[in-house]
Amino acid sequence: MGTHRHGTETFFIDGEGLVETDVGRRSAQTRALARAEAPPFRFFRAGPRGRRAADSLNRKLALAMVAGGGGAGDVPAGYTYLGQFIDHDLTLDQTLVRLGEDVTPAELVQGRSPRLDLDSLYGAGPADPVSAAFYEADGLHLRTGDTIEIGADGVKAGHDLPRRGTGSRRERRTALVPDVRNDENLIVAQTHLAMIRFHNRVVDTLGAGVAPAARFRRARKRVTLHYQWMIRHDYLPRLLDPAVVDDVFTHGRAVVEPDAAPTDVPRMPVEFSVAAFRLGHSMVRASYNWNRRFAGPNGFLDYMFQFSATGGDLGGEDRLLSNWIADWRRMYDFPAGGHPELAAPNDNVSRAMRLDTLLTDPLKNLPPGTFGGPAGTPFDDVSRNLAFRNLTRSSMLRLASGQQMVEHLAARGVVVPALTRGQVLDGAGGASLAALTAAEKDAVAARTPLWFYVLREAEVNGGRMTGVGARLVAETMHRAMEGSRSSIVRDPSFRPTLGRGDLFEMTDLLHVAFRGRASGINPLGGP
Repeated sequence: MGTHRHGTETFFIDGEGLVETDVGRRSAQTRALARAEAPPFRFFRAGPRGRRAADSLNRKLALAMVAGGGGAGDVPAGYTYLGQFIDHDLTLDQTLVRLGEDVTPAELVQGRSPRLDLDSLYGAGPADPVSAAFYEADGLHLRTGDTIEIGADGVKAGHDLPRRGTGSRRERRTALVPDVRNDENLIVAQTHLAMIRFHNRVVDTLGAGVAPAARFRRARKRVTLHYQWMIRHDYLPRLLDPAVVDDVFTHGRAVVEPDAAPTDVPRMPVEFSVAAFRLGHSMVRASYNWNRRFAGPNGFLDYMFQFSATGGDLGGEDRLLSNWIADWRRMYDFPAGGHPELAAPNDNVSRAMRLDTLLTDPLKNLPPGTFGGPAGTPFDDVSRNLAFRNLTRSSMLRLASGQQMVEHLAARGVVVPALTRGQVLDGAGGASLAALTAAEKDAVAARTPLWFYVLREAEVNGGRMTGVGARLVAETMHRAMEGSRSSIVRDPSFRPTLGRGDLFEMTDLLHVAFRGRASGINPLGGP
């Protein structure tokens, strides 16, 4: 994707051309590419083309979605940002790590495909002259960084992302990782660091009696397959109806490239990127039980942006301050994952907000820097409202409505229950549409914006995606795994070896990454 923040975004949709969207100007332009020009990340429409909604209706829906702060959920909050890490893995633009003149347009297309093979972690590999900066001198281990001592919290080696350390203040704090979007908030940055440490631990478990290049390939394959297994068996069933996930992974896909050869370069459904997988926006909390220094409700979302280097400025420092290191016990439920010795204090695990049509209040006023807006953009200006930005972009791209997608799935043999008019308009404890006029309610009930529709599906299903939303997410993930270099879809005999039998969840990945030591999972110690 062109820019994958919340500002201007571009989408190369096969059969349509390059669609450039600018929410601030409420405009979308389509142009053809010159023959020698490399197309950006390839999208396609999994469903039919929809109609553009009125700007005034998007505004009213958006305001309804940020009123009330969201419903309480039961999924550990870490999965919100694991989802963001997965999203960045799916949409890595390889030009971030391959800038040489010898990179052809065809190679760029290959690098901009939705695969779940951890390019956002590995870049183009240690042999690539640009990506080599992400690795230790041995070409096997990924680099980590050290934190800065503050008060009683001393330097913690290996608990920050590696950073450039030279140049201007901004350059010095820039993370040395393939995708700097993984430093746009502190939680996704610490998730990326955990993935680095997981890879390094896997390298250490392999025998040293093989050539480094072969050892790296084996480690990457092992890490990737475990990562995919965790997504398939842990992440997806927590957020989607497990029956839908099982059906897709057992019987295959209906609308997301169902006839593609397994090793063809995958394309991404624009309906997934712009609607269905923006589910994580509904899960964001206003604050987190983050660590012993910022416990209970004191890990405010604003701080999570401030103490990163892309979304903030690391609090004015060049590296992360030690008092901001994650205590993973508070973000994941380790006792439920078979590790009772790693229980959070008072069993107080932060829980993500319920998947529904409500967003937490801070998302009504995104920092202008996160979407390229002017620094003086007024508070409560609609351009700062994340819901408005999502709805407007969907409208500009003329995404299919939820009802159109129900019909499209049925035509391909997948019957999903359509939301009734009452479910669309009234929901189940989510956004209230009472402020809409009768005509606006009729429009929403007949042609529900896809993002709102899939969240309403989850809302009436108790906070788990089902129907259209679950199908789009599960099928896209299946295709992304199938088309990866290492694939649990193409190798159904794979079973994890680093967890608890066939169980390998995010808590297991963290347990391996930090050698099962409390001093790694909770570096600040104490309760």
